Amino acid sequence: MSETIHTGKASPEQITYANLLFYGCWGGLALMAVTYLLYVFGVIAPHVPLEKIPLLWSQPVGTYLELGQVPTGWGWTVLLGKGDFLNFLGIVLLAGMTIVCYIPLIPAFLKRKEFVFAGLALAEILVLLVAASGIVGGGAH
Repeated sequence: MSETIHTGKASPEQITYANLLFYGCWGGLALMAVTYLLYVFGVIAPHVPLEKIPLLWSQPVGTYLELGQVPTGWGWTVLLGKGDFLNFLGIVLLAGMTIVCYIPLIPAFLKRKEFVFAGLALAEILVLLVAASGIVGGGAH
């Protein structure tokens, strides 16, 4: 067992993870706020015109997707130049923070020759990437 477990102090890896998570979450929230303001004030034109939103939001999701010509799955990425999809970047950053936080842990664990922890961190990253990709077809995409 690691000495940091017995002392009750956070390990350097835990501090790194926490710091990345803290700043990444605030960064994601800031990005969402900025991109939302760009959308609301019309700085960047939306894909679905604002006047259509009340009509489309009252429809079933399939109708909304069809009438709004909104792609499913990761298809939204082709619409990042549109104001109503640009704010997805902040959401993606927030959702991907666990992956981002695990990346610097791998070299840190390898440096300390904690190969099991490095392998677990790598496995966590791979599982999250596969899940986010929609490859396994869990129904969300």
